[in-house]
Amino acid sequence: MELNNAQRAQVLIHALPYIQKYNGKIVVVKYGGNAMINDDLKEAVMGDLVLLSLVGVKVVLVHGGGPEISELMKKVGKESRFVDGLRVTDKETADLVQMVLAGRIGKNLVSLLQSKGGKAIGLAGMDGYLIQARPLRQELGYVGEITDVNVSPVLDLLEKGYIPVVSTVGCDDQGNVYNINADTAAARIAAALKAECLITMTDTSGILRDKDDPSTLIKRIPVSEAPQLMLDGIISGGMIPKVDCCIEAIRRGVNRVFILDGRIPHAILIETLTDEGIGTMFIPGGSYGQY
Repeated sequence: MELNNAQRAQVLIHALPYIQKYNGKIVVVKYGGNAMINDDLKEAVMGDLVLLSLVGVKVVLVHGGGPEISELMKKVGKESRFVDGLRVTDKETADLVQMVLAGRIGKNLVSLLQSKGGKAIGLAGMDGYLIQARPLRQELGYVGEITDVNVSPVLDLLEKGYIPVVSTVGCDDQGNVYNINADTAAARIAAALKAECLITMTDTSGILRDKDDPSTLIKRIPVSEAPQLMLDGIISGGMIPKVDCCIEAIRRGVNRVFILDGRIPHAILIETLTDEGIGTMFIPGGSYGQY
């Protein structure tokens, strides 16, 4: 739908209170899923992030890249194996993870942000000991459990007006490289940055009371209610670890955490700069419901 100039002005006026709310605040976006694979959606997401940055929001982009890692492993003749949803990562696989995340995906995202008029710099979790890790479980190999995060490099880039693009590979003092779950990394980084909010982009509408009915979206959930929703089976399957990361971020001091449908163009702007809201928001305390 084409807007006339008066309608465009109205859109900007309506967005003004939200721009003021987020101006100077840090927003961490965890990026993956279909929004990362589909080129049109990728263009829309990068445009959203650049717009937020240009109106004074301090944007940090944290990305994964599971499908791309699996694709490269297949090309080099390595089989992908998973235990409890985590990729078994030997030394060679850890090198491939680093190559894909910190190399191809990270650099492509930086390039795309810059093509949209933004300023961006890629950071791997090893840079400046941003993500420090140790082995999570022996049978998983070089899958890392985060022991500490050092966000000084991220803060330095934000201060200079850049969008940091963080690849979720970690390291230890011995120089080992670890494959880090992107949701976990985003939650810990957002908490360390004292972010205003964390936005997690997924391939679902959010938390649904009825998984087959998008109209049953629960728009607001206090973290204290999340365990009961898990017991009731409303939060289930692959959504459980994502929600655990949302809870972790809130309990470590992030004000709000959103689970958004990355398949919807401009989902980030709709959630942050309008009063509509299209996903599920996790908050400290209160009662949950469709409001």
